[in-house]
Amino acid sequence: MAELSSDHWHPSAAYLYVLHLDGLALAWEYLRRDPDYQHDWLHRHRHPEVAQHWGLRQLEDPGQDARDAHPAWFPDHESVVQLYPDADPPPDAVAFDFWRIPGHKQLIHDGRRLVLVARQPGCCLRLTLSPALEDGMAYVYAIRACQTSCASYRSLAGELDKLQAASDTMPAGVVKPRPSSSSLLELHTLQALDGTLAGASLRTVADVLFGSDAVAEGWHADGDLRARVRRLVQRGKKLMLGGYRRLAQLPPLGQGRSVSDAERP
Repeated sequence: MAELSSDHWHPSAAYLYVLHLDGLALAWEYLRRDPDYQHDWLHRHRHPEVAQHWGLRQLEDPGQDARDAHPAWFPDHESVVQLYPDADPPPDAVAFDFWRIPGHKQLIHDGRRLVLVARQPGCCLRLTLSPALEDGMAYVYAIRACQTSCASYRSLAGELDKLQAASDTMPAGVVKPRPSSSSLLELHTLQALDGTLAGASLRTVADVLFGSDAVAEGWHADGDLRARVRRLVQRGKKLMLGGYRRLAQLPPLGQGRSVSDAERP
């Protein structure tokens, strides 16, 4: 990652974008902070195959946060919608129209296929496009066959519902709900993790996150505030060192560099 000052994590405003991230984007935020991942990025030309160790098709620059990075997870999250040409379309088949897909669109090649990311307030859709699919073609959605296909089907249906809702005319103004407690937890976790990685003490982290008055009043050896900050830091480290895989729905690693006694290749 780019060289940062030791107090780069102090402004809470710099973390507000975290409140609007989905699970895949949050997984990237934790992974990119892993010093071992940063090392692999710097030496990516020596070991290009190491990407799959991290659950990626190819390594992504850890200096870019989730607003600009587009990590290609492997295997795909079940919410990723796959589009293919319809081999036997009916007369009233819907034609693929790239420019009618709503939202801010970003088209990325992940090394194997094109991935379209479409973002709208409160909604982020990821679609993979078959190389055979062209504008104006009838198309179908696809999910992988599995023993528990109902869960995959419900996930796909949920993403298609988002796409349909986003296709409707957006109002001139959008009122956003207050951040959820889970979103605030992720913001505090990442900020506390960054403070710890920068060498800050638990008390300093508490001072930045909750204010000097709260620390002066409630910082005790067995106090709730100290325990809360400790839990935030422990949670952040756990998610950084492999826990992000759950957010991205990746299979857990039996052994890897997040295991203390594992050797680096």
